[in-house]
Amino acid sequence: MSHFIVTDRKTDYLLPPSVDDWLNQDHLARFIVEVVDQLDLSNLTRRYAGRGLKGYHPATLLAILVYGYATGVFSSRKLERATYDSVAFRYIAAGSHPDHDSLATFRRRFLDELSELFLQVLEMAKELKLLKLGNVCLDGTKIEANASRHSALSHGHIVKLEAQLKAEVQELLALAEQADQADVPDGVSLPEEIKRREDRLAAMAAAKAKIAARAEERYQTLKRANLEAIAALQRRAA
Repeated sequence: MSHFIVTDRKTDYLLPPSVDDWLNQDHLARFIVEVVDQLDLSNLTRRYAGRGLKGYHPATLLAILVYGYATGVFSSRKLERATYDSVAFRYIAAGSHPDHDSLATFRRRFLDELSELFLQVLEMAKELKLLKLGNVCLDGTKIEANASRHSALSHGHIVKLEAQLKAEVQELLALAEQADQADVPDGVSLPEEIKRREDRLAAMAAAKAKIAARAEERYQTLKRANLEAIAALQRRAA
């Protein structure tokens, strides 16, 4: 009887899975989605409603960008990949997968609006007493003030803190643009001939055979060298 938990990737779910079950209730991704849902996005939804095929909702794209930038994912390609690979991003995107072109175009088209909305997310987090939003510090540690010593913040400190948060937003957006300018494909790019599982398994079997053959060749070479060395020693001893 096996003492291991069975790993089964083939059995279907008895009921359709819900993305709401994928994350803890206190996960940062939930917080960002809930905050974005509270924002006034009417300006974006009115202008972003394009022609022809339906586009991704601005709230979805904004939440992906905010969570990504706050956690250090700046490349639009990596954000697209994360909607497949990351549970948090899959939750935010609700199982959809906005492509990197859509994400980059959305950011560039609404850069000023996104800066203000991102700032509102940070201000909301700050108001709710969060010290950090992902990798973004919200407690004013970058400015010369110690807010923890005072129950009420001075007007001067609030102004400085708002300036810091604005600078944080601009820095994050600049890093995102730099990452997209580099335009480096993310993840492993599989050759066309091994994208299908059957082809991959066949290619793996062939590669395994080649590796084994090389190992056997090295073993036989070393074995012959050892035998020759032993024979030489025996001749000298005789």
